[in-house]
Amino acid sequence: MGYLFTFIIVLLLLVLLKVTVNVVPQQYAYVIERLGKFHTVWEAGLRFRIPLIDHIAKKVLLKEQVADFAPQPVITKDNVTMQIDSVVYFKIFDPELYAYGVQNPIMAMENLTATTLRNIIGDMDLDETLTSRETINSQMLNTIDSATDPWGIKVTRVELKNIQPPAAIREAMEKQMKAEREKRAAILTAEGEKQSMILEAQGKKESAVLAAEATKEKEIKEAEGKAEAIRQVQQATADGLKAIKEAGADEAVLKLKSLEAFAQAADGQATKIIVPSDIAGIAGIVEALKDTTVSTKESKKK
Repeated sequence: MGYLFTFIIVLLLLVLLKVTVNVVPQQYAYVIERLGKFHTVWEAGLRFRIPLIDHIAKKVLLKEQVADFAPQPVITKDNVTMQIDSVVYFKIFDPELYAYGVQNPIMAMENLTATTLRNIIGDMDLDETLTSRETINSQMLNTIDSATDPWGIKVTRVELKNIQPPAAIREAMEKQMKAEREKRAAILTAEGEKQSMILEAQGKKESAVLAAEATKEKEIKEAEGKAEAIRQVQQATADGLKAIKEAGADEAVLKLKSLEAFAQAADGQATKIIVPSDIAGIAGIVEALKDTTVSTKESKKK
């Protein structure tokens, strides 16, 4: 009988210990009510409560959470009905407000997100809706975050997950995109052909310029060579005349040299011979030289 009584006492103590001692996990908060009224918020750690008086009203997760809401039908400014689903990232910053601020906070936030989305999209046309995701996200974040502050919820980010226009609109958009791609392809092809023709023309132009410059350079070199040859001949002639003059030759000798040059020209391959106008004078000089030679020979004989 004594063992049974001891067992009952131990069992009661264990039950009482389990009821009065609680361990709050990390990133959780417990909302405690005492006699039906809010008493305190337990943070992570070992906690004790009074049995039958203290009550855990709500266990609140403090981590950042994600609420993926179902697609909502919205109507644009130009009367196009679309299905848009959104994703909301949020954290609970006040467990007391979260527990007592609103009934079913997640559902309340979902309805708030849907109405806010309809209001924003209703002021935009279809094209603006499809190209203004960042603007829509920002407006929704500001509106929802302000509205959920009394519920102890901090909205950190809002994203439009998917935008689904009607099937007819999607088909028209696909045709438009196909036409745009074909147009861009045709433009790129034309630009390529134009660039190719321009490059080919430039190549021909540069080739012609280089050929003209080469011909010009060749003619200049040939002219310079001829001029140099003439200059050297003239220089040689001038040097010869200068040598004859320095040797003391008189006018008769110079004319005789001219006659020799005339004889050499006549003996060459030329088909035309130009006779100097003073050929008679040169002949007289030759005759005088001949007489002088004869007189010299006769004198020697005597």
